[in-house]
Amino acid sequence: MANVHELKFLKEKIEDLKEQGVYRKLPVLESANQAEVILNGNKVINLSSNNYLGFANHPRLKKAAIDAVEKYGAGAGAVRTIIGNMSIHEELEALLSKFKREEAAFVYQSGFNCNAGTIQAVTEAGDIIISDELNHASIIDGSRLSKANRAIYKHSDMDSLEQVLKESRDKYRNILIITDGVFSMDGDIAKLPEIVELAEKYEAMTYVDDAHGSGVLGESGRGTVDHFGLHGRVDFTIGTLSKAIGVVGGYVAGSNTMYEWLSHRARPVLFSTSLPPAAVGAIMEALTMLMESTEYTDRLWDNAKYFKTKLGTLGFNTGHSETPITPVIIGDEAKTMEFSRKLLEKGVYVSGIVFPTVPKGTGRVRCMVTAAHTKEQLDKAVEVFEQVGKEMNIL
Repeated sequence: MANVHELKFLKEKIEDLKEQGVYRKLPVLESANQAEVILNGNKVINLSSNNYLGFANHPRLKKAAIDAVEKYGAGAGAVRTIIGNMSIHEELEALLSKFKREEAAFVYQSGFNCNAGTIQAVTEAGDIIISDELNHASIIDGSRLSKANRAIYKHSDMDSLEQVLKESRDKYRNILIITDGVFSMDGDIAKLPEIVELAEKYEAMTYVDDAHGSGVLGESGRGTVDHFGLHGRVDFTIGTLSKAIGVVGGYVAGSNTMYEWLSHRARPVLFSTSLPPAAVGAIMEALTMLMESTEYTDRLWDNAKYFKTKLGTLGFNTGHSETPITPVIIGDEAKTMEFSRKLLEKGVYVSGIVFPTVPKGTGRVRCMVTAAHTKEQLDKAVEVFEQVGKEMNIL
């Protein structure tokens, strides 16, 4: 008799991954996440983190985290609705709403939790969610948790969106249009002004997941809504505190009504312990730094443009990115993973991204330039890209 505990069906699936050339082991980071790191025992230039502004290891954030631990302890000890709602959480939400130029901000333990908790809380049976086809996995999962119907529109295609809105308007009570602010695999920006116009025309609500716009676009990183000057016209703006802000967590910015309802119905917040004080202290310091100056976002964009121009000049396909996210599209899955491995051997870490994260045949390495990279580090990285590109007949 077969031993059920061997998980034979999973072993077979793992063998399939190996045959397809996409099996991998988790990389192990042995230093702080910064521009140059110790990865798997080797010193390498890091082009794979979401640490856009170099905040993850910033002395000011570390000090603020330690101060918060001294005052509030290591953990919050409960969910917010019981006794885990510390004054430091309230202070963070007040600071966030000021930074985002919105009435209120409601904090979650992660950006993924924002989508898992908010979408199902603001939609129900009789409503419809209309989603861009390239939206993040957490939006797809969050939508599945809702009892509302779902429809997809073609990526950033406003005719396709209007078509779905036309067909839906008379059949559903509420319509929620969801889009990423910045699409994480290609680095393109949502056509937010046009989406908002259509939403207002068809009396729909708008929901923007600004994980990769937070700390990157808008004045001093205030995000995509600020970038387009659409304050008060986007109902739910999701931001992450784990990427450019350099810590962990997420939030929804919007109206006081939104805040009041989520505090009663956002399941991840109702059923999971609130953010630890150290994280909250560091986040507040990061927001304070962004409100003081645009130097971090200015340096990020300067580095990103510098790097992107150099790769483009060499002849790499960097897609249609409009942000610091710089994909280098290779195509074939196994070839993409080999390209990533060879870059690493020569001291540059850029993770390969293949199906199912991106469509089959569009494998790429996704370069994430930060404000903390020096021009010398970027030059060295470009040099390695050129060597490996020629070696593999990509250039």
